[in-house]
Amino acid sequence: MASTFSDFGFSAAITKGIQKLGFSIPTEIQQKAIPVLLDTTEDFVGLAKTGTGKTAAFGLPLLQLIDIKTTSIQAIILVPTRELGHQIFDNLTAFAQFLPEVSIASVCGGIPIKPQIERLSQGAHIVVATPGRLIDLIKRQAADIRNCKFLILDEADEMMAALKEGLDEIVHELPKNRRTWLFSATMPGPMKQLVQQYMSKNIVQVSADMTTSGNQGIDHDYIVVEPEEKLDVLMHFLNSKEGQRGIIFCKTKAAVNKLAKNLAINRFSSGALHGSLTQPIRDRIMEQFREGHISILIATDLAARGIDVKEIAYVVNYHLPDTYETYVHRSGRTARAGAKGLSLTVLQPEEVAEMANFEKELGITFSEFKKPSAESLEENTAFLWAKQIFKTKPNHEVSKEFKDKIKTVFHHLTKDELIEKLLAHQLLQTKNPVAAKTDEPKKKFKKK
Repeated sequence: MASTFSDFGFSAAITKGIQKLGFSIPTEIQQKAIPVLLDTTEDFVGLAKTGTGKTAAFGLPLLQLIDIKTTSIQAIILVPTRELGHQIFDNLTAFAQFLPEVSIASVCGGIPIKPQIERLSQGAHIVVATPGRLIDLIKRQAADIRNCKFLILDEADEMMAALKEGLDEIVHELPKNRRTWLFSATMPGPMKQLVQQYMSKNIVQVSADMTTSGNQGIDHDYIVVEPEEKLDVLMHFLNSKEGQRGIIFCKTKAAVNKLAKNLAINRFSSGALHGSLTQPIRDRIMEQFREGHISILIATDLAARGIDVKEIAYVVNYHLPDTYETYVHRSGRTARAGAKGLSLTVLQPEEVAEMANFEKELGITFSEFKKPSAESLEENTAFLWAKQIFKTKPNHEVSKEFKDKIKTVFHHLTKDELIEKLLAHQLLQTKNPVAAKTDEPKKKFKKK
């Protein structure tokens, strides 16, 4: 097994690109996959958790095998989302920085198709695509894949819905003697059916250590809360992670929007990401997240595919995922490139029993995250209230006369005295909104 990238026998141009990127020691999936893809002609299935370097595992051999003497499309890489497609395109372009003769194109959905048609008319050896957009281009006769030698399905377990609808049409256009490479973090039942239907009988399958590879460096924790305190506990956790980047996963678009609104009210630097947003808005939010302009991303599972940001310190499963595979993809957003990370799952009491099944199926151990005390939650709520006041912009439409009238109420108080009174009022309001209207005790009336 190769101990360095130089042991694989890549061309001088590819090796130079690898060295320029600072790659030295291949990951386990790269060590196992690259020799097979370079030296055999069989179909291939590679299983490895998210964040273990699957793109290089198929991208580097693919660049080595491309025939630069022809300008026809030789490889199609299918991905579930445009975000992941953009990431793979960028990675392949970086790998091929000293291979100017290799042409790579990205034709994913969510953006105008006309520039993509023009791009393909110039010729491309490798095309990164989402299934729907590729089918559209084929129907318009803008993408000719009849001479394609390689079909690569990346994150295939996350692409099942799109594949079920579109893969038949795509495969129908491909030559029968193509090679198919499938990479995935998991192998659920539908995936096995896909392998049987679209791949040859002679398949080479390799996997990284599925019990640890995608989870090294990740602390898997859970916290048990009552429904009414769920949001307050999350806010407490986010305050403790101030200055760090994280992703919060929700099951539905509605839940993403609702949580994003609450975070905005409490002045957290956050953005929402789900499938109903237009592609330009999704791109803008992702760019803000990558550049650190926002520190928290609230997202649905599919919308978060393709997020490759190394400095993600934590992920929060605000809702327990429906499948083990979904948990793998969520937690894999953190602890990338050898970093440490936290995957925190927020549970209601009736969901705790399910964690044993997650542990058994995924080969990981969950630890209970200590829930903050009622007093700590109360203090955090007051702190968020103070942040809201601090970040509230002055209302310049209020008349000077009215401002002066309000000032006369507080003019004899020092700054410390004013803060003490405001804080006492806020804490009282939190406990008893009715009693907060006055700090006088309620009068008891005696019957005459």
